[in-house]
Order: sequence, then structure tokens, then C-alpha cells
Amino acid sequence: MVQTGVEKLEDLHDARLGEADRKELLTVQSECTVIFAGANGWPGGVIMSFVAADGKLWLTAVDGRVQTRAIEGDSRASIVVSNAGTALKGRRMIAFRGHVRLHRDAETKAYFFPRFAAKLAPGDPEAFIKLLDSPKRVIFEFEPTAVTASHDSRKLAGDGRGGPPKT
Repeated sequence: MVQTGVEKLEDLHDARLGEADRKELLTVQSECTVIFAGANGWPGGVIMSFVAADGKLWLTAVDGRVQTRAIEGDSRASIVVSNAGTALKGRRMIAFRGHVRLHRDAETKAYFFPRFAAKLAPGDPEAFIKLLDSPKRVIFEFEPTAVTASHDSRKLAGDGRGGPPKT
């Protein structure tokens, strides 16, 4: 039997992140890389905190930041989430392509703030909500249209670093 990561080294389709593991990653991780069409045609990217809810990723920034200006000009974006910095075993990642809708209204903030604060400041979510609720606050609603890449090193021999075949 040919095993991915042992004899089969180039085609790692078998090492994609499964649906349950995607959900776990998006629940546990709080940071992602957001990639957008930047100034002068150059791609841009920033690290942002997020919360996953209702099949979307929700993020926030202040009006005028590079990512806000870029998304206002072109709603297309990619978001990459890895398990770096979490207690999740192995090396896991997922990359999405999609569109961002920017919100500045009180209704969206009322939906977003409690979810975001519960994930990022569970010890005192109300204090974090107070901090977030500023006049120039913008909410990013990222709706994925495709998974462009994913990886789960736990599916490979030696956690993807060589070693004995998985049994």
C-alpha cells in the first residue's frame, strides 16, 4: 500500500483537513492572515483576530486602516488560518477565498461584539465590548466562496516530518 508522506511525497490530497477538524480549528484559533488587493496592484496582508459564526468569518478594524481601505475598493480577499500558537496537535491550516462586506451599523455590531468578546476576552467580555464600541469601528463579514488549500500533518507519517509509516 502506497502511503501519503512516505512513498507518495508530492500528492498530499490525503492530508487535507477534514470538515470536523476545520470546525475545530476555526473554533480554537483566534488569529488569521487576511490577504487583499493592496495599493498599486501589490497584494497586501495583515494579521487579524476573528470569530467564526453562521458559516462566515467575522473580524473588525477601525476605519482608515489599510485593510479597510483596500476592501472598500475591492471586496475580494483570502483568509488563511493555521493552528500556530494553539494547543492543537500537528500542523493544520486552511485557506479560503471569498468576499468581504463592511458594516458600520449598530445592528451588526450588536451581533458581532458579544461573539467576538466571548472568544477573545472570556474573562471580561463586557470590558472588551466597551473598548470595541468606538465611533470608527468597522465589522468585516467574510463569506468564503472556496477552500483553496488545507493541510493536516497528523495524517502523514511522522507528523509530516518523516518517520515510520502510520498504521
